[in-house]
Amino acid sequence: MIRAYSVADVRAAEASETDRQPQGELMARAATGLTDVVLNRLGHDGDRVVVLVGSGDNGGDALYAAGHLAQADANVLAVLVGRSQHEGGLEYARTRGVSVLEWRAGEADSQVLSALAEADVVIDGIAGIGGRPGLPEHLRELPDHIADTAYVLAVDLPSGCDPAGLVTGPSIYADETVTFSMAKPVHLLPATEYAVGLLNVVDIGVRLPKVPVVERLTREDVLGLWPVPGPHDDKYSRGVLGVVAGGETYTGAAVMAVTAAVTAGIGMVRYVGPPAPTDLLRSRVPEAVFGDGRCQAWAIGSGWEMDSADPQQLSVARAALASSLPVVLDAGGLDLIDEPRDAPTLLTPHAGELGRLAERLGIPTGGGGVALAQRVADHLQATVLLKGAVTTVVPPSDAGLPLRSQADAPAWLATAGAGDVLAGICGALLAGGLSPLDAGSLAALVHGVAAEDANPGGPVRAMDVAHQVGGTVARLLHTPTA
Repeated sequence: MIRAYSVADVRAAEASETDRQPQGELMARAATGLTDVVLNRLGHDGDRVVVLVGSGDNGGDALYAAGHLAQADANVLAVLVGRSQHEGGLEYARTRGVSVLEWRAGEADSQVLSALAEADVVIDGIAGIGGRPGLPEHLRELPDHIADTAYVLAVDLPSGCDPAGLVTGPSIYADETVTFSMAKPVHLLPATEYAVGLLNVVDIGVRLPKVPVVERLTREDVLGLWPVPGPHDDKYSRGVLGVVAGGETYTGAAVMAVTAAVTAGIGMVRYVGPPAPTDLLRSRVPEAVFGDGRCQAWAIGSGWEMDSADPQQLSVARAALASSLPVVLDAGGLDLIDEPRDAPTLLTPHAGELGRLAERLGIPTGGGGVALAQRVADHLQATVLLKGAVTTVVPPSDAGLPLRSQADAPAWLATAGAGDVLAGICGALLAGGLSPLDAGSLAALVHGVAAEDANPGGPVRAMDVAHQVGGTVARLLHTPTA
């Protein structure tokens, strides 16, 4: 599992370690670690390295690394872009032969522009976790001046990104980000992860805080979380999932949700729906059982419109919400919830559905994204799985749990029906006894990996993902861990 810690906790941990070490020791460790990474990225002798240097400690790290690189015979140029700079780092770089230019304000001069256009590697040491979202005014056009072929390596975070990972703004896009000791929210959350590139965490000896604010499941976590049956289990103890999905218009949603639940290893699926999807399921998923009955959890709403819902579906869905059973609400099912339930509840909206749900409940929608998901989670005391290229699973604040962030799926998975498959997997895991947080994040991971397994590197149908889930789970459960 990857864990990220709040900026305040990171600063406190670094300050505590600084007090225990000789002056400058942590910066020295960071600069050495950064240098090692850059040396491994240089392709040929004579590669040109441009180091962009800001005012803070990240600029100091970058300057000391520039000096180390020059000592290793790299061709290094530093560009000072902040109002000030780390004087010790600047002296160290200059005495080791690093050329230094300035771009403090206004437009860059021809030397700076030429260096950026010809760089093989650009080290972004402009801003760190103390920075604000967005680039300084004079650097707004900086990304356009960097050579398309340059390898951009950010120190701690790509400059311009929100350290908290909540706000999107103008930033540098890195091919790789080198951060120290631990990940921060900026590295894992949707608003900023797109700019981070490969994340490389270099250990410099800072003790981790006790409580992360963001977590990411890795493939190695599947073995410890997936509900694996034992020799004394039967179809009921393994979990029975009730599914209310699809209708006469969106018949396929029922097939995809039920297929995904069955292939995920659920003990039994009960389906409630009108004739058209029921007939399809009888031929496509003969394992399914039809009609209301005993369940351990419900998945409600995929491919479903409450205004035109089948009366039996609507009655069963409302009874499920009034029960003490765990419930997944997807798509049209989100229209059924108005207040907190006294049972585990997982909502699985995409961004548009989340906005509409918030508006209906009178929740301010400003900012959208993870912040809005948190407000909805707090209002309904439910866990919100916000679907996207980076999927976030957000528990209510008073649960005291970190949110989860998963980025396991290929872009090809942005296709009709993918959400129905995800809802089926979520429901199967809830029926298997997992919490909404674990069920949502584990389902997102397996959903993404199954999409890649179904057709590596190419287009993928949602139905192919539904059929692939079982094979993917088996592979992940039996893959040796390091």
